[in-house]
Amino acid sequence: MKKYIEIRKNEYYDSVTLMSLSAQIKKRDDVDNIVVSMGTAMNKELLEHVGLSNDEVQSCDDNDLMIAFEISDSTEEEEIKQEIERRLKGDESSKDRQKENYTSLKQAMAQEEDADLVVISVPGEYAGREARAALKAGKNVMLFSDNITVTQEKELKELAHEKELLLMGPDCGTCLINGVGLCFANQVNAGDIGIAGASGTGMQEVMTLISEYGGGISNAIGVGGRDLSREIGGIMMKDALRLLQADEQTKIIVMVSKLPDSEVFAQVRELIREELTKPVVLAITNREPVEVSEENVIVAESLREAAAKAVELSRGTVVLPCENIIADTISFSPKQKYIRGLYCGGTLCAESFYYLQNKLKDVYSNVSHEESSMLEDVFASHGNVLLDLGDDQFTNGRPHPMMDPTIRNERILEECKDPETAVVLLDFELGYGSGADPVGGTIDTIREGKKLAAEKGREVVFVTYVCGTKADSQNKAQQKKLLEDAGCMVAESNIEAVKLACELVSAQ
Repeated sequence: MKKYIEIRKNEYYDSVTLMSLSAQIKKRDDVDNIVVSMGTAMNKELLEHVGLSNDEVQSCDDNDLMIAFEISDSTEEEEIKQEIERRLKGDESSKDRQKENYTSLKQAMAQEEDADLVVISVPGEYAGREARAALKAGKNVMLFSDNITVTQEKELKELAHEKELLLMGPDCGTCLINGVGLCFANQVNAGDIGIAGASGTGMQEVMTLISEYGGGISNAIGVGGRDLSREIGGIMMKDALRLLQADEQTKIIVMVSKLPDSEVFAQVRELIREELTKPVVLAITNREPVEVSEENVIVAESLREAAAKAVELSRGTVVLPCENIIADTISFSPKQKYIRGLYCGGTLCAESFYYLQNKLKDVYSNVSHEESSMLEDVFASHGNVLLDLGDDQFTNGRPHPMMDPTIRNERILEECKDPETAVVLLDFELGYGSGADPVGGTIDTIREGKKLAAEKGREVVFVTYVCGTKADSQNKAQQKKLLEDAGCMVAESNIEAVKLACELVSAQ
């Protein structure tokens, strides 16, 4: 194997672009390892860990681009370098090719004076500074970056509120503003349903199902997963709800969130009661459905139900759930008792976790807020386990599993080797920002996992869900067919997938 290391001084690219690039090139059989990233301390540590570091790497700084790869002896370095260069610049014929490259936010704002929204995806230690500069310049901000302190987040959101601007994030994965999807986003119908969400994949699930059910989206405003915490106080969620109330396109509002702080949620309910006249559908992933008394509020027990209720309000037609059909031929061995959920989407993981807590014993997750159901070691399963593989514990220095399936593929094989595993739950997200072939990157691993179990006289059942729309570039129908052809069960929503998994293990 040959190693190549290059440092490009003062050449900046956002982390989403670089992680996606690395994940795509890593699929080549002649590439053993590749890291294309900025020279942050964490990324330099990663290069050292995989044996691709040198003195030049250790001396570079956060504004320098690091290119390092290990390839087969028969492959020319220049071939890989040209592919990296092509992906950095974008295909000449691609619609998403960058019009201009700027070296600083100040330069970009000076050149793009009419722009009123800035998407920030830089290392967390710098993201707060850039967000503040954009807000002070009168720009709305989508803050994709994470690792922002709670204190910073509150200060930035107070500034945004004062200036009547949006600060979406930090760690805001998806938004749809005036028909334009940002970061992880799907191709959805335009319509009269507005969404305010403190959860990324939760918003994606609701938006895609609304579109699939015949409804459409006006605007979808992400506010960041911590916005409804006591420390932040729901500053942006309240402003987002007010904006959707004032938006002439929006007739129905859906609020999506993981478990909010009770005092903050009470303030949000007061705002809904006193300021909102439009119907509001609440989709809050919690062990027990929330109780409300506001006349214009409908509480949904799942993300699927929230999408269905919103479409029913919009179109006046009832949306019926699909029926899951369990094959009679499945027979688990006596030791096979447990579900192992390996999720790319944190909110989808949380929804499944809370559902199973009410149905089964010994349910554990890294999204749990209760000590009794937290995993002591996220790398070792016991009982029923639901893992958010997009959590920092797994992605520190590595691409998110929505971009690169390596983290999840490794865990799939581990779970299939475990004699207690009966069902493996998987989600696949389509759309902008995700891989070109999400299922294709995992299908061989699924087949290998089923084979490993079969060699030991066991059958492991894969229950899957594809979050996306027919209009997404990855071809949803083809993605589902790949799974079905590999013997996987494919559900129509996340809640239906976990219900099906629960029925399978409960029937034994």
